[in-house]
Amino acid sequence: MRNDVENDDDDDSYPKPVGRRCVFYYGVGHMLNDITAACWFTYLLLFLTEIGLSPRDAAIAMLAGQIADGFATVFAGELIDRFGHFKVWHGAGSILVAISFSSVFGGCLPCKILASCSSVVETVSYSTSAAIFNVGWAATQVSHMSMVNCISLNSSSRVVMTSCRNAFTMVANLSLYAVALVVFSSIKATTHADIENQYRWIAYTSIFIGCCFVGIFHLGTKEPRLKICVHGTSNARISWAYWFKKVLYYQVGLVYMLTRLVQNVSQVYLAFYVMDDLQMAKSAKALVPAIIYMSSFFVSVIMQEMSWTGQRLKAYYSAGGILWVFCGAGILFLPRNMSAFMYVISVLIGIANALMTVTGVSMQSILVGSDLNGCAFVYGSLSFLDKISCGLAVFALQSFQSSSPKTEEALSTDYFSVTRYGLGLLPAVCSLAGVAITYTMKLQTQDSKSLMEPLLE
Repeated sequence: MRNDVENDDDDDSYPKPVGRRCVFYYGVGHMLNDITAACWFTYLLLFLTEIGLSPRDAAIAMLAGQIADGFATVFAGELIDRFGHFKVWHGAGSILVAISFSSVFGGCLPCKILASCSSVVETVSYSTSAAIFNVGWAATQVSHMSMVNCISLNSSSRVVMTSCRNAFTMVANLSLYAVALVVFSSIKATTHADIENQYRWIAYTSIFIGCCFVGIFHLGTKEPRLKICVHGTSNARISWAYWFKKVLYYQVGLVYMLTRLVQNVSQVYLAFYVMDDLQMAKSAKALVPAIIYMSSFFVSVIMQEMSWTGQRLKAYYSAGGILWVFCGAGILFLPRNMSAFMYVISVLIGIANALMTVTGVSMQSILVGSDLNGCAFVYGSLSFLDKISCGLAVFALQSFQSSSPKTEEALSTDYFSVTRYGLGLLPAVCSLAGVAITYTMKLQTQDSKSLMEPLLE
C-alpha cells in the first residue's frame, strides 16, 4: 500500500487525493461567514421588526446587503483570478466581517448622532451596515469556495472538502442557536434597548467563535498555487466568454441559485413560522433550527466517506430535492394543534439541505474541472445569482407581509400566511425545479481513487 502511494506521488498527471488534516483545516475556514450568515438570515428581519421597522423597511435593509454581496462576489472573483492570494482575500474579508457585523445588530448610530428616530434614518443606517458586512462576506466566501479547486484536482477529494465545509456550516449554525437559546432565556426583553442588547450579545459571541476558527484555518492551510499546469493546459487566465459558452455553466448556476433560495428563504421565515403561525414556545425559534442543523451535520459527515461520480451527485441532489417537496407540503398544511410534528419535519429538512447543498456546490467543482485560472470567477458569478434572487424573493414576500391584515382570520388554523408560503411553498417549488434541471445535466468526473486514509475512525 505504501509503495502504491509513493508511485502515485511520482505521477504528476494523476489527480492526487488529500489527507484528513488538510480536509479539516479547509473545512473550518468558513465558520465566521457561516455563523454570521445564520444570524443574518434567521434573526435580521425578526430583530428589525421587533425594534419598530416595518416589514418592508426591514426587507429593504436585507435587500441592500444582498445586492452589495452579489456585486462584490463578481468583483472578488475577477480580482482573485487576476492576482491570486486566496488567503489574503480570505483574511481581509474576515476582518471586515468581524468589524462590520457588530454594527448590523448594534443599534442605529446615525439615529444617536442626529438625535432622530426617523424610519428613513434607521433604514438607511441598517442598510449601509448590511452592505459593508456583505462586501467582506463575499470576499471570504469566493476565496474559500474557489480555493478547493486549487488544493486538489481529485474529484472525490473536492466533494469531501465541500462536505466537510458543509459539516462545519452546521456546527456554526448549531453554535449560533445554542448562544441564542442561552441569551433569549437569560435576558428578558421588555424595551427596545433590551432587544438590542439581546442581539448584540448574540452578534459579539458569534464573531468571537468564528474568528477562532478563522485562525485555525490560516495556521493550518497553505496558500494554494494558481499556476498549475495539468495535462498540458495553459496557465493563462481564462476569459469570461469561455464559461458563457458552456451549457453546463448555466445549468449549474440555476441549480446553485435554486439550492440557496431553498436554504436561505426557509431560514429567514423559520423563526416567524414557529412563533406566529404555530405559536410554539419562544425557545422553539432556537430549538427547531438547531434540530435542522444537527441532522444536516450528521448527513454531511457521512457524505465525506463516500466516493463520488457525476451520476451519484445527480442522484443525491434529486433525493434531497424530492424530500424538500414533501417537507414543504407538510409545512404548508400543518395545523397549529399539531405543531409538535414540526420537530419531525425539521429532521427531514436538515437531511434534504445537506444532500442538496453538498452536491449542488460540488457540481461547481466539476464545472471548473482543471480550468483553475478562472475558478474564482465561476464561484463569484454563480453566487451573484444566489444573492440577488434571495434578496428579491425576501423583499417580495415581505411586501405582501406588510399588507397582510391582522384579523381574526390569522388566528385560524386554516389561515395561509405569507410565512407559510415563504417557508413551505417557495422552497418546495425551487427544489422541484432544481431536480428537473439536474436531470438534464451531463456531469463528467475524472477517474479518482479513494482517500489515502479514512476521514473517520
